[in-house]
Amino acid sequence: MGDPKDPFDAGAGGILRQPKAVWATAGASVVAFMGIGLVDPILPSIASGLDATAGQVSLLFTSYFLITAIAMLVTGFISSRIGGRRTLLLGLALVVLFAALSGTSNSVGELVGFRAGWGLGNALFVSTALAVIVGAAAGGSAAAILLYESALGLGMACGPLLGALLGDASWRYPFFGTAFLMAIGFLCITAFLKEQPKPARKTSLLDPIKALGHGGLASAAVSAFFYNYTFFTVLAFTPFVLDMTPYKSGAVFFAWGVLLAVFSVIVAPRMQERFGSLKVLGGSLVLLAVDVLALGYGNHTAAIVCTILSGAFIGVNNTVYTELALGVSDAPRPVASAGYNFVRWFAAAAAPFFAPKIEEWSDIHMPFVVAAVTAVLGALVVVVRRKALAHEAEELEPSHATEDGVTVFAS
Repeated sequence: MGDPKDPFDAGAGGILRQPKAVWATAGASVVAFMGIGLVDPILPSIASGLDATAGQVSLLFTSYFLITAIAMLVTGFISSRIGGRRTLLLGLALVVLFAALSGTSNSVGELVGFRAGWGLGNALFVSTALAVIVGAAAGGSAAAILLYESALGLGMACGPLLGALLGDASWRYPFFGTAFLMAIGFLCITAFLKEQPKPARKTSLLDPIKALGHGGLASAAVSAFFYNYTFFTVLAFTPFVLDMTPYKSGAVFFAWGVLLAVFSVIVAPRMQERFGSLKVLGGSLVLLAVDVLALGYGNHTAAIVCTILSGAFIGVNNTVYTELALGVSDAPRPVASAGYNFVRWFAAAAAPFFAPKIEEWSDIHMPFVVAAVTAVLGALVVVVRRKALAHEAEELEPSHATEDGVTVFAS
């Protein structure tokens, strides 16, 4: 018999022995997360193909995450009324539609608009996927959550790789490829996933905003806001600094994604257990600031190394932030997650817009200086507000962090 405490065990309830519905949802989750970094290696190609500037092309991230942030207020409202399965299918359908339309764009304005629609679909899907996986999983939530986080890491790693492989022929192909893969995910979920029970209480549109009245949750959200600015400066602006072919840029961000996955799923929990969540988070944010400065001021080789290395710090930060946000308040975890993400995703929208502008106003180094400052500000919030965060940071167990909640891409 297998070890029931080991989520990797192949026995009943292990991560490898899950129902088809769980695998279908996890597989679609991989593709959903791939869509975030898909455009990284082809940003210069898109700029060239559509005769656009770096600032205009970076709006692909801004429109995507701006809509994602706003959508966080409505995902719980929708899923608590129509159910998890229908919410997943609605999100997938929107991604298929807008990813395919993105590939047909004839101007950067069209592409930015289609990415906004894509962001809405992705928000509906991603915000519901974990709860559905946990509900359909065999053997408890630990294996289900690990499977979901593994899907997240795999998607973040493979997105740039897929973008590079397909984008080397044409910048349009990655969008068509994503639409095709998501269509397969739609069919799999339609075939294998049964409707999940609806929540006993329906979520209102204002519940996530009300949840932010809790000091600990608000502190986690504000700190994560500053951190996300740093994160998405690396993700959206660095490809222009590296100025590499899609293949080489894809390889760099694939390595970045691998480190993100490993440190998020494997390293971060062990560091938390040894040093405590707040110390790990504060230290990782400071190290990320140093890494980003070295990225901005180093030579080309240093920029490549520091870009890859940033994945380690980002992976650690993502895990700790999600656990803090979902455990620090007494709000239902889906509601707490929605409020937290509503705040922090605005930074993901802001960074791709402001980084190229800052370069225009100053030089190539200054966007990374600003990104380093925001990482330090995130750490300062953790230090100043440590009393509001400390209780749950000390007692929260990672395996319980997202059991009944809605997590986010940076889990």
